[in-house]
Amino acid sequence: MLCFIDYEFIGKTKVKEVSSILDFFSIALGLIAGLVVAVISSLIFFRKGVEHRKRVAESEFESAEKESQRIISEAEKVAERKKRDALMEAREEIHKSRVELEREVRERRSEIQRTERRLQQKDETLEKKMDALEKKEEALNRQIQEIEARQAEIEELYKKQLEKLESISGLSVEEAKQYLLSNIEGEVKHEAAIMVKEIYERAKEEANRKAKEVLSTAIQRCAADHASEITVSVVPLPNDEMKGRIIGREGRNIRTLETLTGIDLIIDDTPEAVVLSGFDPIRREVARITLEKLIIDGRIHPARIEEMVEKAKKEVENTIREEGDRATFETGVHGLNPEIIKLLGKLKYRTSYGQNVLSHSIEVSHLAGLMAAELGEDVTLAKRAGLLHDIGKAIDHEVEGTHVSIGAEICRKYKESEEVIHAVMAHHGDIEANSIIAVLVQAADAVSGARPGARRETLETYVKRLQKLEEIADSLPEVEKSYAIQAGREIRIMVKPEMVSDDDMIMVARDIVKRIENEMEYPGQIKVHIIRETRAVEYAK
Repeated sequence: MLCFIDYEFIGKTKVKEVSSILDFFSIALGLIAGLVVAVISSLIFFRKGVEHRKRVAESEFESAEKESQRIISEAEKVAERKKRDALMEAREEIHKSRVELEREVRERRSEIQRTERRLQQKDETLEKKMDALEKKEEALNRQIQEIEARQAEIEELYKKQLEKLESISGLSVEEAKQYLLSNIEGEVKHEAAIMVKEIYERAKEEANRKAKEVLSTAIQRCAADHASEITVSVVPLPNDEMKGRIIGREGRNIRTLETLTGIDLIIDDTPEAVVLSGFDPIRREVARITLEKLIIDGRIHPARIEEMVEKAKKEVENTIREEGDRATFETGVHGLNPEIIKLLGKLKYRTSYGQNVLSHSIEVSHLAGLMAAELGEDVTLAKRAGLLHDIGKAIDHEVEGTHVSIGAEICRKYKESEEVIHAVMAHHGDIEANSIIAVLVQAADAVSGARPGARRETLETYVKRLQKLEEIADSLPEVEKSYAIQAGREIRIMVKPEMVSDDDMIMVARDIVKRIENEMEYPGQIKVHIIRETRAVEYAK
């Protein structure tokens, strides 16, 4: 029983499982059939849609084809019309071009015809001119033949006349030429001398007038003190007992003072005075200040002397610097190197022919500036060159060479301009002055040195100048005797009358003046007189 129940249960279970499987398959088949139907229906609908779209596309294609054919036909019509219009325009343009070309051809043809007529006329004119020239040439040939014939006759007559003149005068042709040339040479020489004299006199008068105006204006506006040469310094003493204190025990004080200052002390019989002698003015000034301080202090011994010498040196250095600044301020020359200003201050203690060099340099600066202003030149440059023209004298006793070359080297060292350097080198004529500023510095230097009281010449210099003047004059063979007068500012020269004519006197005077200018140095100017005298002496018996 139990076994049967189990089989039945199992069979029912299997039947249920089979029925459920069948139900599943039936559902699946239904779904598949539905899907197949849906696919078939969709394919049917798609086919119908495709056919419909195909029919629509075919209808649209046919309409588009018809429209394109219509457009093509219309385009062909438009193209045909434009073609006809273009052909018409081309024909009109060709017609216009043809008309224009025909007109230009006609104009060119008429121009060619006119040119041909002008050329033909020119040919006719040239032919006429050629005929006229041929006729003139024939006439000229005939005239040339006649002239040649006449020239031959003239030459024959000239020879006959020369022969007659030679026979009458007794002179050959060459002798007559020499005679005429000598006469003409004398006349020309006389006229040339007169002309040279007139031109020289006119130029000299005009130059003198203008120079006097400029110099007088400059001198009138510039005033300076007189100077005297000082080679010694005199220190006054309160009493003669001070001399012994200055000498010291066994002369140790005076030896110390002379050693430290480099100056000789002359203690002689001059009452209450000590003379300081030396060629270096700065050392002499240091010695003078030292001695004055020692006399005031009263304590005179080697240590005190050494202390006072140092103080005096510092005082002199300060004075040099102040004097240099004063010179630049007084002349209005700025921008100088401090070393140049120091050298300018040293010129305070330097003299030349008795004239203080610093005062002379300031005076030259003022004179050069005034003359430059009168002539319209650079006043500042003229003043600068005038102030520095003698800068070499500040150290010419320390450095070998002339003060001109030393001054030029100083200016070149401290970057002065070429105009200033040239003026410094040319102010004594060592080189030729090639600028107005250099000439103005020369003139200002001469005016400052030649004014009354500015310089005092020694007897030796005075005698040498007189001798040199007479030596230059006597060196000429035409000079008979010469005399230097007016302290060497004038020379009178008597020439040999048989060697020098009245016309030659001007040339002789100019030659002597040139030699004096080239060979001598002198302040101011020298007047040259030429005297020619002819005497005839007879004795009545």
